[in-house]
This record gives sequence, C-alpha cells and structure tokens, in this order.
Amino acid sequence: MRGPTSVGVMILSNAVLFPGAMLPLRIFEPRYRAMLKDALATHRMFCVAMQRPQGSRESPLPVAGLGVVRYAVRDEDGTSRLLIQGVARVKLGRAKRYKPFRVHPIQPLTSEVEDSPALDALRYKVLEMVEHRLRTSPPFSEELFRSLTKGNPSPDPVEACMKSLRSMAHPGQLADIIALLMVDDPFFRQLILQSHDLAQRYLDPRDYTLVTV
Repeated sequence: MRGPTSVGVMILSNAVLFPGAMLPLRIFEPRYRAMLKDALATHRMFCVAMQRPQGSRESPLPVAGLGVVRYAVRDEDGTSRLLIQGVARVKLGRAKRYKPFRVHPIQPLTSEVEDSPALDALRYKVLEMVEHRLRTSPPFSEELFRSLTKGNPSPDPVEACMKSLRSMAHPGQLADIIALLMVDDPFFRQLILQSHDLAQRYLDPRDYTLVTV
C-alpha cells in the first residue's frame, strides 16, 4: 500500500472500518473537524480505531482501519457529513502528537494467500452457513446485501448475493464482506479486523483473543 506513513486517528466505540467498506460519519468535535480539514488538504486519509474496552482514558486498540474520504459535505453549523472507504488494515504506532488531534504512525497489515485445502473447505462451509442464515432471517446489513445483488440478475435475491460472494477470489476480502453482512456487534467485528490469520477470520469471533498491545 502506498500512502501516508502517519495519519490522524478517530477513536470510536461502535464502529469498525474494514478494507473496501463504506462508513458514513458525522464530524462535530473540534479536534475531528481539524483532522478532517488536514486530511482533505493532503492525502484525504485517516484511521478509524476502536476504543480499548474498560479503558480509564481514551486510547485506541492497536489494529485500525485506514480509510480515504470519498466525499465530505460541510454544514452551516460547521459540522460535516462524510463517507469514508476503508483501504487497509493498519497497526498503530505510538502517538506522535495528541493536539489538535491524535496522530499515529501506521504500518499496513497484510496476510499472504497460500493454496490451502483446509482454507478452501472452511470457506465453502462458511458460505453454506451464510446462505442458510440469509434464507432464514434478514442480514444485519441490508444495504450491503442490496449492493451484492446488483449486477447479478436473478428472481432469487439470496442466490444473487451468494453468486457475488462466491466470485470473490481473495479469501480475506470474502471474510471481511461476510463479517460486514452477518456480524452486527462492533466488538466482534474488531476481533475479525485484527486477526492476521485468514482461516481464523472465518471462525466464530467469540473464540478469538483481543489484541491490545
């Protein structure tokens, strides 16, 4: 990934930014207004990080989502509405500064894709489970479900969605999309975001261990 080596960081308790995902945000705090202004004037990027659970002070977990601002609209009261698209998982280094907004160095996190019969079998099994879940109850992300059915004409919207999912060649991308589609809890999404092992991203996130350092 080419891009900045350090960026502003927004800390949230209820949102996780996956690579490729779109996240709408409303910016109203003065520090984040300053961060957005700086990002728009330079590389248009900043990180969305989750707050450490039970933290006594504001502090981000070390794995975050780096995103690029696709559009931003400034309202008359000085707040902004924007849409940020995830571009990479990153590891946050020690903060370089805290005011007027937090800035951290970042290191992109990538996972090597190797031919693995075990991963292929796990992917196939999870796709079966996703199809069953979609046919028995609605997805958590209806918007994502609709986007996956576009371009796949079919009288059966679930089959159209599954066709899109099966066409994704990269197992990491597929795992991220399934997490966005099927996992509602932000904490469990964070567990999937921080997992380096591709196979683990297909497993039940309740079995993960939270990385906090």
